[in-house]
Order: sequence, then structure tokens, then C-alpha cells
Amino acid sequence: MPAYLVPQYDLSTVALSLLIGCFASFVTLELAKRMRSPDQALARFWWLGGAITMGTGIWSMHFVGMFAFTLPIELGYRGLETFLSWVAAIVVSAIALGAANQGQLSRPRLVISALLMGAGICAMHYTGMAALDMAPGIVWNGWLVAASALIAVTASAVALLIFFWLRQVNRRHLWAYQLAAAMVMGVAITGMHYTGMAAAQFPAGSMCLSVDALAGRELGVFVILGTLMLLSMTMVTAILDARMQSKASRLSNKLQSTNAELQKANEVLQQHAFTDALTGLPNRLLLEDRLRHAISRFERQDKSPASRNLKRIAVLFIDLDGFKPINDTFGHATGDKVLQHVAQRLRQCAREVDTVARLGGDEFVILLEDLGNTADAVTLAQRVINQFAAPLEIDDRAMHLGASIGIALCPDHAQSEKLLVHADAAMYAAKRMGGRNYALFEAHMDASNHGEVSLHADLSQALARGEISLHYQPKVENRRGTIRGVEALLRWQHPQRGAVGPHIFIPIAERYGLINALGDWVINEACRQMQVWQAAGLNISVAINLSVYQLRQDNLGERIAAALQRHDVPAERLVCEITESVAMEDIRATQTAFDAISSLGVLLSIDDFGTGYSSLSYLRQLPAKQLKIDRSFILDIEDSVDARAIVDAVIKLAHALGLSVVAEGVETAAQRDILLALDCDEMQGYLFARPMTSAALLDMARSAPGEGHTGFSPSVLEP
Repeated sequence: MPAYLVPQYDLSTVALSLLIGCFASFVTLELAKRMRSPDQALARFWWLGGAITMGTGIWSMHFVGMFAFTLPIELGYRGLETFLSWVAAIVVSAIALGAANQGQLSRPRLVISALLMGAGICAMHYTGMAALDMAPGIVWNGWLVAASALIAVTASAVALLIFFWLRQVNRRHLWAYQLAAAMVMGVAITGMHYTGMAAAQFPAGSMCLSVDALAGRELGVFVILGTLMLLSMTMVTAILDARMQSKASRLSNKLQSTNAELQKANEVLQQHAFTDALTGLPNRLLLEDRLRHAISRFERQDKSPASRNLKRIAVLFIDLDGFKPINDTFGHATGDKVLQHVAQRLRQCAREVDTVARLGGDEFVILLEDLGNTADAVTLAQRVINQFAAPLEIDDRAMHLGASIGIALCPDHAQSEKLLVHADAAMYAAKRMGGRNYALFEAHMDASNHGEVSLHADLSQALARGEISLHYQPKVENRRGTIRGVEALLRWQHPQRGAVGPHIFIPIAERYGLINALGDWVINEACRQMQVWQAAGLNISVAINLSVYQLRQDNLGERIAAALQRHDVPAERLVCEITESVAMEDIRATQTAFDAISSLGVLLSIDDFGTGYSSLSYLRQLPAKQLKIDRSFILDIEDSVDARAIVDAVIKLAHALGLSVVAEGVETAAQRDILLALDCDEMQGYLFARPMTSAALLDMARSAPGEGHTGFSPSVLEP
């Protein structure tokens, strides 16, 4: 019987090889989780890096196991075979991680993958053993070789099953199960190695011809330390990646929650934009939209063959008789209750398909479609008048009201937007008849244009006569209670009529083409006044309002730039305000004009925010720096939970978009305190100051008590 050299094993090195095998298995399981990333590029990165790390770990376990093995002769390992065994370990790892990344592990796939992995592990081991160049050659025990191959295949199958099993484990217990699974895999891989080592027999008198190749304790220490460092770095990277993904997931969930809140706030704003806050009825914006659609449907019907049975559209313009005395005597709170009761009665009079809207004040409109004839509209008008014959019971008081109603029909009286204007004219005719009556529109009722023509003639001369001026209302910075800017407001002092409000002459200017000249004057006058204040030591920003007609001017930016240069005023001191409804009317034209103005360094602000229909995606595209919350929100902020919630949502929305917020129409200390608590940036309203002349503003600045009071910030005053 042939004699063989008796091998010996260093138990500490054997234990170290087992530890490396378990550590490599643990890191492998961690990498398998990283590969399930939805990012394909990132998943491929982890697959490639994982294959190198896992293969190096398994190969190191094998190599350290070889160092634990000693014979009575010196041993060394040839470099090429040793390198090829490392490559085989990486290929095995790539196969394992690729199989682990599959969605399902069917039985055929499990068998094929386990056989490929087992063959690769055997190739790694026996290629590594072939690095020992022995003379005579190694004698192999066939049964133990077969046993090592079976162990390799079984260990591979177990590893794949563990990969998929860990996907189902609860996150709380995942690390514990992963550690136990890594120990099972490490023992299996190590067991295969030492079974293969036991299959090798070395005849007595054998010599190692590669003794001068890779050998020595120093080399073993280098391999061990290098592998442990690689595994540790990979493990740390995987853990950091897991934490980053977890944080990103939390941030994503938070962002989705924030987006949902912003979407909800946007829906509330849209609802408010189309609804009268007091009565819950549609407002003018929604009424005009429905009227346009009704006329469009009518025009399509008019062209159809069945136009002989044409259905009409009717508008009933309703103004309350006797409301003003009630409002003045009992106060606005009682007046609001009256309007709410009126809204309920009008709903009762109208059909479900009709639109009952409130335009503002004590004016209401009922829009009717599919009317057979004029008599149907007259019948409804009479029903409304009869409804107000009975008094309203408000706070145990009987309130007596009447209704004056103007009726206009399409196509009888108009086929366009003039339908509402004609109904309004007919309502005034009913008023002149004593009220509590209705009137059908007639052509002579349109004589209201006479007053407009007269005002137009006067307005066209007002600038030349010096009747137009700017008044300035301060805006208070909330954090310090100081004033850094003002809003310029147009005023017209008519020589015969006295003060004519902007709500009267601005629409006339727009209707008769005077608005651009008026707008140019405002731009120039605001810049001129800033220059005068600057010379007096007052450095303050001025906000001006731009109309939709100005925004449609191709050279608006050039006009503003010329005014700034003419008066030597820094661009950042000029603020251009545009209402939300105008901004959303033609988003392309608005954005073009805004870009031209913003490029000058002029600040941009969205005025009356919440009263129009705005899209958050469009709003985000505009280079605006500020939102102004409409006064209608501020009016109810003390008593209305909904109003406060809307204001809070607008402020958060603005801050999320990087915009500052100005609340206008602040009239009470309670409103101010609520806005401060909601982190509003600036406030404007009668609580702080009414609009005033430029001279009065300069006097106010010079007498301001300084920072910390509701006065001008010291930074806007020069010594």
C-alpha cells in the first residue's frame, strides 16, 4: 500500500477561513438586497461590484484555507492558476447574484443555477489546488471529490433559497435572520473546501516545484487583511446606501404628502376662485364662464336644421331694494346674514339646471338656458318678486326687502357678452320705475353709455390737466414691524365730480384705449417720485399695477427700462404687480412679459392671489418673487376657519415656491396677529396707514420712530 505525506491544519487559520466565509456570505446577502433597486444602472453597478467582492471573499476563504494546510515539505502556489481560481470565484458570484435578482425562482432555474454555481466553486477550488506544482502529482480520492462537488451544488442551492427567503422576512428581524443565513452559507462553503482538501493525497517523497512562487506567512496576512478591508468597505457602502435609500424614501413620501396637501390647497383655492365665499353661490367668474358656454351651445344649435324650435337663453339681473338701510343700521354681520337668506330664496325660485350667482354687494344673477319663450323668463322674475313679499327673519327681526330685476334674452336682445350688460341696464330701468318690479331690455336702455362717453372725454384730458396723481400705501415688514416699500395707487380728482374712484375710470380707460397711456404715466411717475425721495434721503421700493393691455405691449420691458434710466432709479426698487386672473389668462404672453421685466432686475408680484384660477405648474414657471393674498381672505380670517386655512395654505405654498407673501386689506390687530402667527412676510392695510400723497409719506418717514416700531426701517433712510 503506497505511503502518503501526513497533512496538518492550523486550527486558528481554519477558524479564520470560516470567519471570512461567513463574513463574505453576510456581505453577499446585503448586496443581493441592493440589486433590487428600480434603477437599472444602479442595480447593474451593485451586481458587478457585488460579484467582485463576493468572489474575492469566497476565494480568500479558499486561499486562507490553503494556508491552514501544511505538509512536511515547503509549499508554494503558481500565480496563473491562483489568479484563474480568483476569476472563477467572481464568475460564480456573478451567476449567484444574477439568479438572486430574478423575480421568481422556479425549480428548473434553481437546479440549473445551483449546478452552474457548484461547477464554478469546484473550478475555483481545484484550479487553486492545481497551483501546487507537485512531483509526483496529487493523488485524488474520487469519492471525496464527488462529495465536495455535491456539497458545492447543495450549498449553492441553499444560498439561492436563502436569497429569496430573506425577501419575505420582516424588516425588524431581517439582520438576525441574515446573520444566521450567512453562518449557514459560510459553513457550507468552508465544508466544501476542506472536503476537497481531504480528497488530495500527496505520495511520500513528493516535492513542490512551485515553492519559489506565492508562499510565506506574510503573503497570507496580506491576503487576509486585504480581503477583510474589501469586505468591510463594501459592507459599509451597502449600509450607507441602504440608509440613503431609506432617507430618500422618507423624503419621497414626505414630498408626496406635501404635494397632496398643495394639491388640496390648490383645489380649495380653485373652488374659492369660482365661489362666492359668503353665500356659496357661483361668483362672476364662474357665471361668465357658464354664460360663454351657453352662448356657444346656442350658436351651434342656431346652425342646426332643427333651429325652428330654437331655445333661448335668459339673464335675470337682480338688485335688492332696501338692503343698504339694513346694512347701515344693523351692521355688516346682519347684512351678511340677509344676503345668505336671499341666496337661499333665489335657489328655491330657480330650477336645478339654472345658475344662481352673486356678483358682489347686493347684486345677483340667474342664468337660464333652454327657455321656450320670453314668458318663461318673466314668470321666473315675478316668482322672485313674490318671494320677497314675505319679510326675512334675521336675529328675531323682520327685514323687508324687494327686488328690481332686469331681463335680457338671447337672441332677442343680444348674442354676446352684452347679454349681461343689457340685463343690468334693464335692472336700472326697473329701479327707475320704483323698484320691486322687473323690466325687459329695450334699445333705449343702453343710454347709460352717455355717462361713460362724458367721463371718457374728461379722462383723455385728465393727465394733461394734472388731475391724475399717485397715492402711496405703506407695506409693513412683519418680522421687525418696519416699512420698506409702498404700493402706488391711481387717483383722479375731477374738477366737477370730485374724486372719481379707480373702479370707475379704470374700466373706461380700458374700454376706450387709454389704459396704455395711463400705464406709461404710472411707470414714469413712480420712477420720478422714487428719484425725488432718493434725493431727500428716502430709499424705498414702489409697487405699481400692470394691466393685461400693458402686458400685451411688445416693448413693455423697454418702456420700464427707459423710465428707470431716465430717473436714475435702481431696478430692484420697482415692483410690478399683476393680478392672478390676468396672469393665468394668457400664460405665454404673461411669461414673455415677465421674463422681459425680470431681466431688468425689476421685482415681480402676483396680486389678488386666490381670486383667479391658477395652475400651480404655470405659477411655478413665472419668475415672480412675491404673492399678495387678496383682501377677501383677510376680511374673514378672524371668524372663518376656512379663510384661515386657505391663508395658511397660500403662505406655505408661496414659501415652498420660494416666494414672499404680502397680505392686503389688514384692518384689525387680530388680523395682524393671526398673520404674524402664520409667518406672513408683509402686511398692508388701514391698520397701518391709508394711501397718502408723496409729501405726506416723506413727512411720515422723517418722523418715524425707527426700527422696532411701525415706522420706516433705518436702512431706507439716509442721513
